[in-house]
Amino acid sequence: MIKKVLFAFFITIPLLSVAQTVKTDVIVIGGGAAGTAAGIQAARSGVKTILVEPGPWLGGSMTAGGNCIVEANRNLPSGIYGEFRKHVRDFYKNEPGYDTTVNAQLRFEPYTGAAILKAITDTVKRLTVKLNTPWTSIKKDGDGWIVTIREKNENVLIRAQVVIDGTETGDVATKAGAQFDIGFDSNKNTGEKIAPDNAINQIQQVTWIAVVKDYGRAADRTIAKPEGYDPKLYAGLKGKDIKKMLADVKLPSDKYMIKWAECSTPTTSEDLEPENRDEFYKKGRLHTLGLVYYLQTELGFKNLAPDFQEFNTDDYLPMIPYIREDKRAQGQIRMVVDDIFIPYDRASKLYRTSIAVGDAMPGQHYEAGSKAVNINYPPFPGYSIPLGSVILRDIDNLLVTEKAVSTTHLVNASTFYPSVQMTLGQGVGTIAAYCAFFKTTTKKLNVRKIQTELLDYKGYLMPFVDENWTDPYFRAIQQVGATGMLRGIQKSTGKSSAAVYFMPDSVVMTSEIKPVMLEIYSRSFIWFNKNKPGDVFTIGNLLSFISEMTLADPHTLQLNLQKLWKSKYKFTNDFDMGKPVTRREFAILANQYFNPFGRDVDITGKLIN
Repeated sequence: MIKKVLFAFFITIPLLSVAQTVKTDVIVIGGGAAGTAAGIQAARSGVKTILVEPGPWLGGSMTAGGNCIVEANRNLPSGIYGEFRKHVRDFYKNEPGYDTTVNAQLRFEPYTGAAILKAITDTVKRLTVKLNTPWTSIKKDGDGWIVTIREKNENVLIRAQVVIDGTETGDVATKAGAQFDIGFDSNKNTGEKIAPDNAINQIQQVTWIAVVKDYGRAADRTIAKPEGYDPKLYAGLKGKDIKKMLADVKLPSDKYMIKWAECSTPTTSEDLEPENRDEFYKKGRLHTLGLVYYLQTELGFKNLAPDFQEFNTDDYLPMIPYIREDKRAQGQIRMVVDDIFIPYDRASKLYRTSIAVGDAMPGQHYEAGSKAVNINYPPFPGYSIPLGSVILRDIDNLLVTEKAVSTTHLVNASTFYPSVQMTLGQGVGTIAAYCAFFKTTTKKLNVRKIQTELLDYKGYLMPFVDENWTDPYFRAIQQVGATGMLRGIQKSTGKSSAAVYFMPDSVVMTSEIKPVMLEIYSRSFIWFNKNKPGDVFTIGNLLSFISEMTLADPHTLQLNLQKLWKSKYKFTNDFDMGKPVTRREFAILANQYFNPFGRDVDITGKLIN
């Protein structure tokens, strides 16, 4: 009997040590672009946050994955992404030839990008970052969660009200029991006219990027022949202008980011399952090493080799691959391409629930002969990402990011880009902080309060490329834009691209604002019947409407606005009651006097009475 008691005592000691429990409001698992931004924003919004990253760096595919030429959102530097971009540009501003123009591609060395993100997180109160920290399990705990991590070779339990899945492949949501879609959706299922007739279980290829350094014309940095090397796999590079291809991917410090098609590996969703990844990743690394070896031995670039100072890996390649697509969670809302191309003409008004913006051109990276269908996208404009797309359909207080966001296959081809994900991560962090701060769940969200918090931290709701935070009334324009009262205007910027403009100096048309005014303000029906404004809305019309909605004395209102027109609001046009009102003038005055953004909406964008 005594032996049994002693045995129980001794085995209890280690169990007690592994049962250490830490409490937090929010835990973010995965420190990629989205996860890092989510952790920063949740903490800045006033709740205790832990960010757990299994690897040594923050930034995910932008840093540890080597994808360090960022093209998307160059005209939409929203919030934390804009902050990161500024730090990168400030770091390289004295680098000869570094492009610091407003909308230039962002280029940086992976280590530098990771160091900047770590430096930002180090300044954020209430945020604890745990690098080199794997997680092993997640389970429900009332309205919250218990996550097990490994720290100093021991299990640590973290109790959190909200969990954010910041992994590249939706691993947390998978373990929590979320449902997913994989591959091409059929147009019968999504209503997307450009989608194929039938669903196709095919995802985009994974790429293992190489960051190589030029060691000088005389240098011979030829690597050892990789295992299984087959020069025929790279023969398509012969005859191409390699010097130009390298110039297109030049980084600071005489480095180059090689992400050519020859770096990609045919991929299935099964390849990305946890039990298959190691073998698949090994194959991908060898494939890219083969490309480097071919570049050196067949094409004469012996002076180019993986930079041994960039990544602390055996082969000096990035730590992780660049994953464009995996499985997509089934969320409360699924974002489809019509939410991008015709957001104002749909029954749901998801743009009203925006928590992020993006403008990445859709990628289509598939091996020749695959089942994939080449999609003929119309010119692709900027867009808003709806709040409901990061909230799981049947699981509370677990938010998704990266490739697990609830979109169709065609939308994911844009939203997966790292700069878009960093913007989205900030929105996700805001939602998590809302739930934790108000002790509520993702079933009971106040869309406008969440958006207001985002705007406080310079997040974009609407993808207007001609308005930014240098405008003191940017917030007013964003808020009125998020009601749909003044619509964004899509303009083609090339054969395959478009952008969304606010057009602040254009005049306001009555036909544009009237439907939303009638929807938001029941008394506006009386005003329109009585005043019958013409096709163009005038300054006088606007003041009359303000007077009707606020019960302000018309004469006093006119005198006050005439006095403040240029002194306070800095309007450049003269005050004239008969002149057409511009979109900028309308947005600023509408936001201040009758505040259409103050009307609550539900997760579909429908007004709440």
